[in-house]
Amino acid sequence: MFALSFPACASPQSQSHPPAQARPPVQAQRPVLKADRVVVDKSERRMELLRDGRVIASYRVALGGNPKGPKIFEGDGRTPEGTYVLRGKNENSRFHRSIRISYPSPADRHRAWKYGGPPGGDIMIHGQPDPGNKSALKRIALAPSSWTDGCIAVDNASMDQIWAAVDDGTPIEILP
Repeated sequence: MFALSFPACASPQSQSHPPAQARPPVQAQRPVLKADRVVVDKSERRMELLRDGRVIASYRVALGGNPKGPKIFEGDGRTPEGTYVLRGKNENSRFHRSIRISYPSPADRHRAWKYGGPPGGDIMIHGQPDPGNKSALKRIALAPSSWTDGCIAVDNASMDQIWAAVDDGTPIEILP
């Protein structure tokens, strides 16, 4: 995982001309570099945040319990594949924080209908489960890289970074 880190910017002060008044030191705010695209590679279990085509951060991810192939219908344990949009952040998620993915698309709905089931929904990027979520904690213990119901999960520190780096409307591409 790459942490978002930026050098502190300071303008040099002249040694020969000290400031007229002493000023308290100013705490510099680190700018958050915003991603303009998110790419998830399911086979690599990796999520990358990109800006202008360059990777600005990379994270290990956990996926659904049946990770190969696209999501076909609700309850299949698969993480969708395709191009979607991040829509809506939930700070009160039962998985630390969550960001909704715009699944299902019209094509996803059609595929589910063809196979006779509903497409499902509530596909998110999210952090780890709350301590009271015993069933999710048990699934993590049994299969740390494939424990979600089809979502994309990261550790909580990574979720905080992703939360700060993406805005509503950021495209996300989920590759096989």
